Amino acid sequence: MRRERGIALITVVLVVALTSTAAAFVAWRQQVWTRQVENLRDAAQAEAVTRAAIDWAGLILAEDRRDNTVDHIGEDWAKPVTVPVEYGEASGQLSDPQGRFNLNNLVRGGSADPLQVEAFRRLLGFLGLDPGLADAVVDWIDPDDLPTGQNGAEAAYYLGLAGDGGQAVPANRPLADVAELARVRGFDAAALARLAPYVAALPGTTTVNINTAAAEVVAALIPGMSLDDARAALARRGDKGFRDLTEFRNGIGNLHAGNMQNAHFGVATQYFLARIETRFGRVRQHHLALLWRAPNARPAVLWLKTL
Repeated sequence: MRRERGIALITVVLVVALTSTAAAFVAWRQQVWTRQVENLRDAAQAEAVTRAAIDWAGLILAEDRRDNTVDHIGEDWAKPVTVPVEYGEASGQLSDPQGRFNLNNLVRGGSADPLQVEAFRRLLGFLGLDPGLADAVVDWIDPDDLPTGQNGAEAAYYLGLAGDGGQAVPANRPLADVAELARVRGFDAAALARLAPYVAALPGTTTVNINTAAAEVVAALIPGMSLDDARAALARRGDKGFRDLTEFRNGIGNLHAGNMQNAHFGVATQYFLARIETRFGRVRQHHLALLWRAPNARPAVLWLKTL
């Protein structure tokens, strides 16, 4: 009888233990499921707020175009904005990629643009990079299969890398993103990081906005201009920028003014980058969007990506 009672007690303990374990497992699964549902809900809210923020940015840009035709960093569109929302927060800022060198300007009508290529070479030199990298970028974009200069790279070069996981052929089209340079001959992570703040990959041919450009970009586009001269010239734009190119030309001296190509510069911008961060509960999202503000049209979103 004593032995049977011991067995019964052990059985009861095992049943209780198994029941407790099962209950704990069910509770844990319920908690995980609840957390997943909450995360999905917060992610959906963050996505919705991101879309709303982009629409708002478009309205700001449209209003700015109605007010004036000059874009500079002292305007409302350039100011960072943080907005608290229920259970979270959204923040964002617009920037001007036309203050950078547009890599797609290197090729026009299927052929390399000599003036733009030389300007890009000078920009690479100012940044301490090999000017020969310009040849490889031209070959990546242009539609032919003829290497440019000593540092060009067409299909034959990339096919030689295919066995190492390299790109089989160059894209032979305009760059869609600056990050694409990582696949181009000669661009390692360090070179790309050094160059990225000064270049953009915008559709078609664009001008550089003198009111938002860095001294390195301006000096690269004006043959013979030093970085010090470019910095001195840009210091005159103040908070409201230059009203037109004539005002800029009048302050850089006859030599630099004579070397300046008006077609390379402007004081207005068509393309804007919107960087948006949203936070809901445990969910935090970062997005980047390219907006195109065409004349007499509402700004359109060309692409949106998650960072």
